[in-house]
Amino acid sequence: MRRTLLALGLSGGLALGGLALAGCGATGTATPAAASADIADEALALKQVGFDTGLTGAPSPNASAGSGDAPHGRQVRKYLRKNTLHGEFTIQTKKQGTRTIVVQRGQVTAVTATQVTVKSTDGFTLTWSVGDQVKIVQDKKAADKSALKTGEEIGLAGTKDGGANDARLIAIKP
Repeated sequence: MRRTLLALGLSGGLALGGLALAGCGATGTATPAAASADIADEALALKQVGFDTGLTGAPSPNASAGSGDAPHGRQVRKYLRKNTLHGEFTIQTKKQGTRTIVVQRGQVTAVTATQVTVKSTDGFTLTWSVGDQVKIVQDKKAADKSALKTGEEIGLAGTKDGGANDARLIAIKP
């Protein structure tokens, strides 16, 4: 239990450091795979937990303040990317104010036209709203909502507003 709490705390700290930079307007160069400013935070959050969407426009985790270039720091980041299951953190941005970012990785247990339910390996289950604005990627390429199927392993990032979790970026594991 202590290890899990430590891992989640470290994960949130690393992701928060990266997201703090994203909130300060570091957006990178515009390319065909560039993340629009409205999902840059979510792209970075998914990258922090090991889902590379191929979207640029969010700073690299190596660019985050305090990430450390010591070998131990790289090992911790690698461990967290592969082992973080779910979490949420609140950030302060210049344009949007306070935002709660939610991330989860797991297996799709149910899909409808407007929702997807995901169960992480620790048993944590969350139902996400999936609107028309959600960006879905598979193999670093844009995918359609029809690619979301029960049994797929995915990573999600989005925002929390009250009790609702709105998926803004979904990465389907190849």
